[in-house]
Amino acid sequence: MFIQTESTPNPATLKFLPGRAVLATGTADFRDAATAERSPLAERLFQVDGVEGVFLGSDFVSITKSDASDWFQLKPALLGIIMEHFAAGRPVLLQEQAEAASFDQADSAVVEQIRELLDTRVRPAVAQDGGDIVFRGFERGVVYLHMQGACAGCPSSTATLKMGIENMLRHYIPEVVEVRAVA
Repeated sequence: MFIQTESTPNPATLKFLPGRAVLATGTADFRDAATAERSPLAERLFQVDGVEGVFLGSDFVSITKSDASDWFQLKPALLGIIMEHFAAGRPVLLQEQAEAASFDQADSAVVEQIRELLDTRVRPAVAQDGGDIVFRGFERGVVYLHMQGACAGCPSSTATLKMGIENMLRHYIPEVVEVRAVA
């Protein structure tokens, strides 16, 4: 098995491409070892000193390191864990977890448009950079989005959110007045 790596706009995050499906549907974001219990792969990756985040996408694993760590030292161990995990045929996730979103049912048509634009225009682009943006809610014209993977903590994520996503949503959906990131 050959695993490729790609840099992301976030210098603390590296994208690992195992050349096979990682998740059949959705994404999974683990910000620390305590939250990784439902993913045997993420649990193993967090055992490497210096790993601060693991994000699982459709065909990639994004790993975020601490500032004190160096990719030169971390990368061989991480590649070995990912390779061994897939070669052994272990599951990536033990259970699926539903995404929670809040909005007034009167806004369901607007929310459907927002989700459609995010799924077709935004999420594929940010997945290329090793991250994801998940819809979390819509209230009084404000769209709430959660940044995951390489997008979380990325220096350019605020510009992407405000100048890119907010402008696009406001252009196509007049009810949208602002986009905000939530944890």
